[in-house]
Amino acid sequence: MKLAIKRIIFYLLIFVIWELAIKLFEIPAVILPSPMDVLSSLKESINDGSLLKDLGASFTRLVIGLIVALLIGVLLGIFLAKVKTADETLGSLIIALQSIPSIVWLPLAIMWFGLNEKSVIFIIVLGAAIVMTVNMRTGIKNVTPLYIKAAQTMGVGGVSLFIRVILPASIPYAVTGARLAWAFAWRALMAGELLSAGPGLGYTLKYASDFGRMDMVIAIMVVIGVIGVIVDVLIFQKIEQRVMDKWGLEQQA
Repeated sequence: MKLAIKRIIFYLLIFVIWELAIKLFEIPAVILPSPMDVLSSLKESINDGSLLKDLGASFTRLVIGLIVALLIGVLLGIFLAKVKTADETLGSLIIALQSIPSIVWLPLAIMWFGLNEKSVIFIIVLGAAIVMTVNMRTGIKNVTPLYIKAAQTMGVGGVSLFIRVILPASIPYAVTGARLAWAFAWRALMAGELLSAGPGLGYTLKYASDFGRMDMVIAIMVVIGVIGVIVDVLIFQKIEQRVMDKWGLEQQA
């Protein structure tokens, strides 16, 4: 049975069980709406254009924050990998920051930048840059010494060695870092938008929650989850797999 068919059957079963549980236990819609209520709310958001507006606002913030985060992560990862003192000092701080959830930074972001776009983008950058930094550093540190020695034997050294050997060899780690950075950025975006003052999926989620629209809350949650899966599976997983195949790192069955 194909993977797509298995997944379709699985999610259909979830909806059936969900619907049966609502009717069997007579759960009020204000606590847990039925799948049909959620679909109706989703259709309403599509028809009035609010969903498209929210998606546009959220993805604009995400793209800006993710690009900045990837640039910072790559440069900082290279810096930590090549400068031992920085790795032993700043590197420990990076590891410590990695354990702090992005949402914890919200109060500081609001105090520093106000309740605006800058605060949300700041949260996204923090959420994604750290994981990209760690993966980039690990990639450069784990370059096979044989590659370096072979290049040096052929007279390649200095900056040329880094650009032509070390950096290309670390690309699989960089791609994995970018994939993880996307996931962290997506979650950080939702956290940041919960307290934003403009359109966005997180803002609509908070708005619906405040007014007791649990059908809309779950509808937005479904949209967030679906987008996360689509981007990860159709873009980042494919890129990562191609890189792994090219570098001969695919797992053998």
